Amino acid sequence: MVDHLLGIEGLSKTDIYRYLDAAHSFVEVSERDIKKVPTLRGKTIVHVFFEPSTRTLASFDIAGKRLSADTINVSASSSSVKKGETLLDTVRTLESMNPDVLVIRHSESGAARFASQYLTRSSVVNAGDGSHEHPTQALLDLLTLRQHFSSMKRGIEGLKVGFVGDVRHSRVARSNVWAHLALGNEVRLIGPTTLVPSDFAGVFGGGVTIEHDLAAGLKGLDVVVCLRMQLERQDEHFVPNLDEYSKEYCVSERLLKDLAPSSVVLHPGPMNRGTEISGEVADGPRSLIRRQVNNGVAVRMAVLYLLARTVESHETGVVA
Repeated sequence: MVDHLLGIEGLSKTDIYRYLDAAHSFVEVSERDIKKVPTLRGKTIVHVFFEPSTRTLASFDIAGKRLSADTINVSASSSSVKKGETLLDTVRTLESMNPDVLVIRHSESGAARFASQYLTRSSVVNAGDGSHEHPTQALLDLLTLRQHFSSMKRGIEGLKVGFVGDVRHSRVARSNVWAHLALGNEVRLIGPTTLVPSDFAGVFGGGVTIEHDLAAGLKGLDVVVCLRMQLERQDEHFVPNLDEYSKEYCVSERLLKDLAPSSVVLHPGPMNRGTEISGEVADGPRSLIRRQVNNGVAVRMAVLYLLARTVESHETGVVA
């Protein structure tokens, strides 16, 4: 049996902290002059991306290389998928070459879990599947918050966290909500009814409240997560236009100063400045966005390290 990271849903608080603790130890590696450790020398990691990606693919590739693993990138445009090959045949073909980890991004929700059910030797990491989950993004967000709040002698439990914007299509939001619920945090989903349907709270089994008014949703928050308007996933008109949306839901410094003065702000990127978040907030002192990007490599190093080693040994006990 091999272990996978398919989502945050189902992970315990202990599992989450195990990933975060490992990531913390790898942050220092990226700050060295020589940014490499021999930890996964002789291991092979294949990135199978059926969707375009810049941040996630680059950080996974860098993470593998910094662990001294051999990394290979496979995109749909250059694979046999263009010739009609199925996802299952693709991952089975790749596994026959004995890689240790397959990192999969796919436009269909559940693709990574589907692939994992048919693999017996390779661990699977979900790098984003449709509108379902993006677990490593949630982990790097948590690491970023942990760094910030530890400097204030505070942990990442007992927080009030709000997600603003296109929750309907956001796999980042789903993974983050599951993570914060596991930590016992208060979660608010904030946005228009079309992007934050009233029945979404039930998806997470309680512990989540919904606010359609931005000011009411922001009040008293410790953490504000601005979500990208995912126009490429919207096959219907969920908002009249982006100008109208920004008038009602763009997170500004004026609002935060009045309603959540001690809050910090995250954004998974890429940002649509002036639509989801003002430039003043994005570049201001409460923004942790650049730190999020910096932490992406360390978190993905931790995930690859923990999963690649479980191919030989189950000493970590982390399962998804």
